[in-house]
Amino acid sequence: MAGIGFELRRLLNQNSYLSMLRAYGYAALIGSGPWVMSILAVMALGMLSVVNSGLPQAPRFITDFLVSVTWLVASSLILTGGIQLVFTRFVADRLYENRADQVMPNLLGMMTLITLVAGGLGLLAIFSVFDGTQWPYRLLMAISFVLLCNVWCITVFVAGLKAYRRVLMAFALGYGSMLILGLLWQGHDIEGLLSAFAVGQGLLLFFLMGMVAKTFPSRQGWAFNVFRAGQWQPKLLLVGFFYNLGIWADKLVFWFNPDTSVSIIGPLRASPLHDLPLFVAYLSIVPGMTIFLMRIETNFAENCREFDRAIRGGRPLAEIEQWRLAMVKSVRRGIYDIVKVQGVTVLLLMLAGPSLLDLLGFSSWYLPLFNVFLVAVAIQVLFMALLNVLFYLDHLTPALWLCALFCVSNVVFTLISQSLGPTFYGYGYAASLLMVTLIGLSRLDGEFSRLTLRTFMRQP
Repeated sequence: MAGIGFELRRLLNQNSYLSMLRAYGYAALIGSGPWVMSILAVMALGMLSVVNSGLPQAPRFITDFLVSVTWLVASSLILTGGIQLVFTRFVADRLYENRADQVMPNLLGMMTLITLVAGGLGLLAIFSVFDGTQWPYRLLMAISFVLLCNVWCITVFVAGLKAYRRVLMAFALGYGSMLILGLLWQGHDIEGLLSAFAVGQGLLLFFLMGMVAKTFPSRQGWAFNVFRAGQWQPKLLLVGFFYNLGIWADKLVFWFNPDTSVSIIGPLRASPLHDLPLFVAYLSIVPGMTIFLMRIETNFAENCREFDRAIRGGRPLAEIEQWRLAMVKSVRRGIYDIVKVQGVTVLLLMLAGPSLLDLLGFSSWYLPLFNVFLVAVAIQVLFMALLNVLFYLDHLTPALWLCALFCVSNVVFTLISQSLGPTFYGYGYAASLLMVTLIGLSRLDGEFSRLTLRTFMRQP
């Protein structure tokens, strides 16, 4: 992501209000991640479908569709979370070695493996746990699952192509097509909406693949070097898995508890009291992610690069220490800016919460939980920033322990909050994020203080 951060900063250097708005606008859309865009697009399709139906409340098939997509997103992210980080690191290493021709062949190899694994799991699911549902629905769920798994794997590094306009255009075409086709095909109930979702994801995948092929041309066919010994780090695989599982852990606890969820379609369950305010609160992550991209991924990345050059160039220890201190300063400033911007965002949304929920047609009963999730999402931005800095420093062990602790504590704290009653719903998620973020800040402080020593002592 640092590559696109540098490109965006060039807009800021033009010293005009228009260029500044463009830079932060692109950073907001790209930094918020495709999963936020997915939430917006799917929610918009659901709301427009309700309006088009002419009924006072949402037809049952729209609820079935929204819950089905939520489960698709959760399961695909958990399955591919690890391989996303592994492949991104592989691409970064090959670009550092000036071997860009290895990107496309290994992308095809990784996507082939993902398709086989996701397809096998999808077929297993539709022949076992989805008994009682229509076959078109089962097939569309399996196809959408495979497409989503591939989309996540290519999206995680495609934003670094320094072609943010084309990246945004690809998302606009993919999700725009989904919206249009969904409105046209909603007469076919959930099968029509799922078909639109699958077509939209397929178009998005096609456009992104075209961008990668154009940016990293290669005459080689399929390659599987990314899975060879010495080419990937198992810790990255575990970090990605535990992080994504941790993000969805509290949702899964609520979904699998019969007292806090309802059966929707087939084996899929939902917890309306918990899910609706959470997904709306997630949209508040955009300002924090914008600052994260513009500060951490640009200033810190540049200082980290200069620190590396100073060491490799045999520069004096005083100069090396200067760049280490510059990294510390950029991280502290970035965290401070995230806290400041996200704090203002949370405060404004808390004040506007009653009007916002009323506009969306939600009951005022959701307001206390909505406020808790606003705080939790703000802390999550900080946690993501901490993990990213640890990735830059190549300190994967503390990142792994933090993600594993986040996953376990989210489950434990959520179970405790459930036992305490509805008043405490959401506090488990917020408490687990607060705990690992505070531990991460303390650990990061220690890592920076020993950075120069560890860098030299780890050499052969």
